[in-house]
Amino acid sequence: MTRVQTEYQLWLNDPAVDAETKKELLAIREDEKEIEDRFYKDLEFGTGGLRGVIGAGTNRINVYTVGRASQGLAQYVNSTGVQSPSIVLAYDSRHMSPEFALEAALVFAGNGVKAYLFKTLHATPQLSFAVRYLGATAGVVVTASHNPPEYNGYKVYGADGGQLVPQFAEQVIAEVQSIDSFDKVKKLSQEEAEAQGLLTWLGEDVDQAYIKAVTAISQNPDVIKEISDDFRVIFTPLHGAGNVPVRAVLQTLGFGQVRVVAEQELPDAQFSTVKSPNPEEREAFTLAIAQAKEWNADIIIGTDPDADRMGAVVKDQNGEYFVLTGNQSGAIIVNYLLSSLKERGTLPANGVVVKTIVTSEMGAVIADHYGIPTLNTLTGFKYIGEKMTQFEQTGEHTFLFGYEESYGYLAGDYARDKDAVIAAMLIAEAAAYYKKQGKTLYEVLQELYESFGYFLEKLESRTLKGKDGVEQIGRMVEAWRTNPPTEIAGTPVTAMEDYAKGVNGLPLENVLKFKLEDGSWFCLRPSGTEPKIKFYFAVKGSSGAEAAEQLDRIIQYVLSRVDG
Repeated sequence: MTRVQTEYQLWLNDPAVDAETKKELLAIREDEKEIEDRFYKDLEFGTGGLRGVIGAGTNRINVYTVGRASQGLAQYVNSTGVQSPSIVLAYDSRHMSPEFALEAALVFAGNGVKAYLFKTLHATPQLSFAVRYLGATAGVVVTASHNPPEYNGYKVYGADGGQLVPQFAEQVIAEVQSIDSFDKVKKLSQEEAEAQGLLTWLGEDVDQAYIKAVTAISQNPDVIKEISDDFRVIFTPLHGAGNVPVRAVLQTLGFGQVRVVAEQELPDAQFSTVKSPNPEEREAFTLAIAQAKEWNADIIIGTDPDADRMGAVVKDQNGEYFVLTGNQSGAIIVNYLLSSLKERGTLPANGVVVKTIVTSEMGAVIADHYGIPTLNTLTGFKYIGEKMTQFEQTGEHTFLFGYEESYGYLAGDYARDKDAVIAAMLIAEAAAYYKKQGKTLYEVLQELYESFGYFLEKLESRTLKGKDGVEQIGRMVEAWRTNPPTEIAGTPVTAMEDYAKGVNGLPLENVLKFKLEDGSWFCLRPSGTEPKIKFYFAVKGSSGAEAAEQLDRIIQYVLSRVDG
């Protein structure tokens, strides 16, 4: 028997596997390809934890794979020698999220690790905050971010509130891989865990502390109060965890005219009003834009299911609603934040902005204008969080703002992960601040282009599912690595940065970045959480038209090789 057939039969025969799961497996017994995809490997516990399709099988996320991951994490936590270890858990609105979170909590309890569990769905940044606030040893959030409805995930956080960076994640992975049987998973019942004080349900006090931490970073609260009655916000949580905290923060600061898209307000694991619950996609704002047009809203804000990504829509010069890219929102917030701090004389001399290697250089140029350096990290907010913790320990820099092109932002040091709640606050506050000056955020963006150059970026991707897709992506990257282009659409390539070999002291990662003679660049990066490869493109022109033409030319050239 092959590994696939053996594992399939083991699950069918294992008395620890429940009847409903076995029924699901028996229903696919004639579908060899489906059985192979479910059992050809274990769902990998990677540096970001677990993420996969919900269902029965070793290559799926279910109570058994979650239990195994939790057993490994508990063993790791106990191996550190921490006295009275504890783990905070949160979950979003996806299918099985509450069940997976409770399963994990009961496994932690079974290993003598205290579990703090939120009673209702909470945003990922609230989990990051809570780990720090409660002085916990680790944290887990059950979410698959903005993946399709059939997915869920399990992200692990360290004591600093940041996602585990590779050196610590590898230790957890080793513990998880040591669990070769579900029999090794120790677990208490909910009643036992509660009675022994190993399961504590988190309440309103943690939520209020989080709201206080976020609103403390407001730059111009007086301006908000001044124009509150004349400033209109449309907000959509896209059926996710952002609904309560975003509204609480906006209300606390005095935004009096906030309307929520009713059809997308409540949790919905199917995300039935959108193709994808992703504020990076214009389609996700269809209902919000229609409502904004009726109400003449100044800004539209959207957050993804676990509320760690924020997208914004503003009026352009024709009064039409224009969806800002992550890079554009980031540049606007950098400018607003630093200019506000400078205006008040509170811009720290050792301040710093941190971004990822695939994020636009526009924010860095703006930060430099204010005398603030920008540091680059690998893609993934965990690396920004790691830098924050280093600064906290060394005092070398005062962290001001961190962001990535994929709509992730953070200001302040209360958390260590991207936070759509504070991003929503800052973009709304910036819009209100500039409205008082008679300007829209779109007009502010054009002023920034005029001052600092027309930076333009685009992300393209190719999804290749299953085992064959993973192998195809690997071959694709290797082909570019071993046969790099010397020119792109007539423009010479001046450098290939191979992050798998190490660049500027950053951790090793399978990423290639090509720099062109005219300052443009493009990057190939296999996704760490989805079966896709991403292509990032960036240019800088002397006008919008020149930048657009330049960008289109590079994209066409690169993708013709990819798809050829």
